[in-house]
Amino acid sequence: MAAPDAFSMSRRFAEALGHAPMPALIANLQTGLQLLETPRGPLPMTANAAKDAPTCYICCPSVAYADYAAEELRNFRAMPALRALLEGLIGLSRPLVRGMGLDNQVQPNNWLFSTNIWCGFSLAELQAITTELLALFPDTAILWRSLNDYGDAAALDTFRQAGYRLFPARQIYLYDCRNDLPPLRRDVKNDLKVLERGGLDHIGPEAIRPEHYARIADLYGQLYLQKYTALNPQYQPEFIRAMHETGIVELHGFCDKAGEMQAVIGFFCQGEVMTAPIIGYEMALQPTLSLYRQLVVFGMLEARKRRMLYNMSAGASTFKRSRGALPAIEYSAAYNRHLPHRARLAGRVVEGLLSGLGVPLMKRFEL
Repeated sequence: MAAPDAFSMSRRFAEALGHAPMPALIANLQTGLQLLETPRGPLPMTANAAKDAPTCYICCPSVAYADYAAEELRNFRAMPALRALLEGLIGLSRPLVRGMGLDNQVQPNNWLFSTNIWCGFSLAELQAITTELLALFPDTAILWRSLNDYGDAAALDTFRQAGYRLFPARQIYLYDCRNDLPPLRRDVKNDLKVLERGGLDHIGPEAIRPEHYARIADLYGQLYLQKYTALNPQYQPEFIRAMHETGIVELHGFCDKAGEMQAVIGFFCQGEVMTAPIIGYEMALQPTLSLYRQLVVFGMLEARKRRMLYNMSAGASTFKRSRGALPAIEYSAAYNRHLPHRARLAGRVVEGLLSGLGVPLMKRFEL
């Protein structure tokens, strides 16, 4: 079941967010949001100047490749020698990352989520968009995020042919239900039992009310900002409201018998692909109710019903693999051929380091 395409949703997205200053929507983000007219229709596009850095990684590669990478070193606590080596490499690479000039950027198809969904442009269309952007922003890098080598393999080739450089970002996990449904693994069957006896009542998008928005932002924050890192997008209730009321994010809540929402998942769907940019739960209840397991299996069930490719993003790698998710490397595509020589040189060095060292580490340690 295909979801609406990006072009039919873009004006609603821009209009919903255009009335409020960006920090009122995403507290740690500074960016300008506009619509880009393309051969197929409008797309949301963010614009950032280097002076805006550092800001949230969804609009700032220096944060994504330096600050966020440093946060990920928590995964190497049991390997102090390797962690120390990586800390040194990240420290040495910071000037190179800033020197690429990618923080001075326009980013088409940026929906302000950790994962965007590729919108299927042909080579000729991508070249036309690139030419238009170069004329409008002659001193600015052009960046497209969230392209992976499983679902977007053809798109990566298109970007290469159009003169873009590809920067590995992270390893993600995909649950592909578009054709043959994956067999239900034992862990999935066990999760289904947890969901069935979890004691929480499911409420769909039609039952989400304005009084839920602050709670949804709180539940998301408990997981992504408090448990993981404050570098993640700090979504505010106003952003949750806008995404729900426009139907761009399909929110599902799980409430206790008193009606208090204790877990939430929100789906963002385009074409044959779905993601879950909003996930959260009450951390105090997690150990007893296994709320994360309930949310993950609920998402997998929805992917199966809709026959979609479920991009489960990064993290919890062993957990997702054991349930049948497939690993893929995610890339950002950057056009920098028009930038000064020193920026292009820094980009080549960083691209080489990420491809030669970063990707093997991502695969080896399932980052």
